[in-house]
Amino acid sequence: MGAAAARAGTDRAPNILLMLGDDHRWEALGCMGNGVIRTPELDRLSEAGVTFENHFTTTAICCVSRASIFLSQYAAVHGINDFDKPLDAGQVRRMYPALLRAAGYHTGFIGKFGVGKTMPETAFDVWNGFGGQGQYFPQGPAGPHLTDIMRDQAVEFLENAPKEKPFCLSMSFKAPHVQDEDPRQYLPSRETLSLYRDETIPGPAGAAESDIGRFPLAFQHSENRRRWGVRFSTEALYQESMKGYYRLISGIDAAVGAIRGALARLKLDENTIVIYSADHGIFLGEHGFAGKWLMHEESIRMPLIIYDPREAGAARGARRRAMTLNQDLPATVADFAGLGHPTFYQGRSLRGLLRRDEPEWRASWYYEHNFPYRGWIPSSEGVRTRRWKYVRYTDVARPYEELYDLREDAHETRNLAGSAAHERVKRAMAAYHGKWKGSLSGWDGRSPWVDPVTEEELKRDDMG
Repeated sequence: MGAAAARAGTDRAPNILLMLGDDHRWEALGCMGNGVIRTPELDRLSEAGVTFENHFTTTAICCVSRASIFLSQYAAVHGINDFDKPLDAGQVRRMYPALLRAAGYHTGFIGKFGVGKTMPETAFDVWNGFGGQGQYFPQGPAGPHLTDIMRDQAVEFLENAPKEKPFCLSMSFKAPHVQDEDPRQYLPSRETLSLYRDETIPGPAGAAESDIGRFPLAFQHSENRRRWGVRFSTEALYQESMKGYYRLISGIDAAVGAIRGALARLKLDENTIVIYSADHGIFLGEHGFAGKWLMHEESIRMPLIIYDPREAGAARGARRRAMTLNQDLPATVADFAGLGHPTFYQGRSLRGLLRRDEPEWRASWYYEHNFPYRGWIPSSEGVRTRRWKYVRYTDVARPYEELYDLREDAHETRNLAGSAAHERVKRAMAAYHGKWKGSLSGWDGRSPWVDPVTEEELKRDDMG
């Protein structure tokens, strides 16, 4: 039965429940300081577990980010850059759920798979996934909401999981993503429609809509701008969109509460690790943008909460500042399951960070968005350190560059790429970009991955 089944008694391998929102940005939670949104269940999860305040995607589009979450690899390595290309047979075998299944775990998938047009249904013991974007009311407008359907599927999975095996359930909500083909965009459940009805949602806390004027025309005519027009171009549209977005997140929150209630009822809660995160963030009007894709914080930053009931003391209600990535999730799951660290993983296990904060845990990381639809979304690559962010555009906006000092300019309104006073910093960041790009293209996946830019290098270059 493998490593998991070999364990017994109090040393039994833990159950793992990994849940992802879609387009759920980092501060759209009460526990992240949002004073409007109602997320009591996720707030309670945060109080019981560890909340990571600087969690990022390395590509802010669902198909690519989800492939990175399944495979613990950058897009330059796994090669998924569009909605059509599926995981190949070898990649399906290397998905974290497949590795756990081979080690004796009972596995399930619920919700939006998001990678390619061919679904790996037989790679799971229980499959309730769907391709494409899905429908919020798949049984018609009078039927149940998709989030509630998925909630019930999760409870059913827990109730029927074989008692002799640990389980790993991967659950990917459609919420709070829009319904793209519907002019209303955000379609929450009937049960959440009363939420926020009498409230006025504050405008974007980041860069104002007028900030778009400093960007090249490729941005002003991009899909980011078109979607801003549909969702945020008037106060009435803004209020409608934001309330719909928040209601969908509150729907996820209620589902998380119901699932955790089922864990307790079935006496599974004391050995089930619960992880909540997302595939990427989203612009909610900042810079005059909607959608995601670009390397600005609103697009790339998302929540991460990990609750391990076996941890005690410092791991309760703790906050971590270390930069963590979407491809760290499979490495963490594999570590929890006792599988070690596969050599083809580029992410890192976060288990050590549950016990202590290590702000210098990751010196830098690479961003890439090479979606092959020229003119729709400007393609870009970049590098982020704790203080600096460098972006270069590779197609319609080329040779535009961005450089931000995140310590002094958290909302990224002052592009320093053309500043003579910051030329040294730009050259250093451009050099880091080159090192990252070269390392990714030259890695064979057989030797352990090592980030090409080290903490020592940042200190040597005075880039801390």
